[in-house]
Amino acid sequence: MITIPIMKRFPAIALAFVAAIALAFDAGAALAQEPLVLTLGGAARLAAEKSAGPETARLRSDQAAARVRQAKSAFLPNISGEAIEGERTFNSASFGINFADPVTGKYLFDPNGVVLGPVRDYDIRGTVRQNIYDPSAFARLKAARASSSAYGDEASAQSQIAAGTAAAVYVRVLRADALFAARMADSTLSEELLAIARDQLNAGVGIALDVTRAQSQFAATRAQIISARNERSRARLDLHRALGLPLNAPISLADSLPGLPTNGALPTELEATERAMRSRADLRSADAQITAAQRQIESIKSERLPALSAFIDQGPTSKSTQHLVSTYDWGIRLSVPMFDGFRREGRIEEQQAAVRELGVRKRDLTEQAAIDVSGALLDLMSAREELAATEEHLRFAEQELAQARDRFRSGVAGNADVITASLSLNAARTQIVDSRAAFQSARVALARAQGTVTELP
Repeated sequence: MITIPIMKRFPAIALAFVAAIALAFDAGAALAQEPLVLTLGGAARLAAEKSAGPETARLRSDQAAARVRQAKSAFLPNISGEAIEGERTFNSASFGINFADPVTGKYLFDPNGVVLGPVRDYDIRGTVRQNIYDPSAFARLKAARASSSAYGDEASAQSQIAAGTAAAVYVRVLRADALFAARMADSTLSEELLAIARDQLNAGVGIALDVTRAQSQFAATRAQIISARNERSRARLDLHRALGLPLNAPISLADSLPGLPTNGALPTELEATERAMRSRADLRSADAQITAAQRQIESIKSERLPALSAFIDQGPTSKSTQHLVSTYDWGIRLSVPMFDGFRREGRIEEQQAAVRELGVRKRDLTEQAAIDVSGALLDLMSAREELAATEEHLRFAEQELAQARDRFRSGVAGNADVITASLSLNAARTQIVDSRAAFQSARVALARAQGTVTELP
């Protein structure tokens, strides 16, 4: 209600205030739209942290850690309390005692039973139980810790999988960007050739067929641009999904496909395989799962051993609150398992079979890791040789186009040779983009095989 008088009396101050608020909102909006700049390794690390697979795996690891805490509870006292108020009746015959008068010999109660009561009862009681020695509890704690370690390694394995997927999609986005740039260069060339053909036709030194060829080539290039633009948009959508980011989150790629390294030294197969055996989280997870299953067997076997515990139960009780009298019950309990119908033996056999199954899985994972490393190295070496060949092909295609363009401009030949040369250059550009993308994909595959995707720069 006071804003209108203020604006009337101090219009300059009011306008400045409104402008300041608008600038503040604009600055906030600009800050909110600040793009996330990502490198290849940055995308891998972000996916390892933010995507759904690693996050759910880490939550399962948290659940396993909580089970460790549950197992530790066996070594702490168990304290409980209760308060009871109620009434009860008794059958005198259920006592098993014949209450007889020693003088007359008559029974105090009917031998067939008399209902006594009701008797009101108040009982307030606290109970403490403490394990002194329980070998099965120690074994269960060891098994829970081993299981928690296995879940932690599984979370790391899921992080590597998500990182590898995101890095592969990142390379795909770079390929789509490079392909779109190549098609735009082709479009510029097609437009230039169409202009030359029209100029020559208008000058009377060209023919209409040359214009038609140039128009056809220009239209084909436009179609390729549309396809490349759609592929680039789809690749960016997949990148958002791989990174676990909302679709409206702006992303800027710090790398370009030609700018990524292609001439680094490659490890030997032995070096890469040894690193994979050390670094792969899925192999560590398999070892931890085997250890957890073995600990579980030990836990079951330890259930056959005696367990020692102490207890105390104390509290006031009476049939009225005015005459409560404290009573107690305490002792040390030794429990010796004798026979459970061979249930423990069946559980042990089940866990032993699980250990053997995990051993087979570990052996298969080890063999698969070695194959992954060998295959990635083969792809890297092949992609490097193919990249060198495509670079040479591109140089010759550019040289061929330059020569054909000079002949066309000088009027020595029509534009058929230029169109043919431009098509060859178009294919060479596509081929070198594919070769560069194949090399980077093989590089990511080697990092994934070694379990080091998050270490990419």
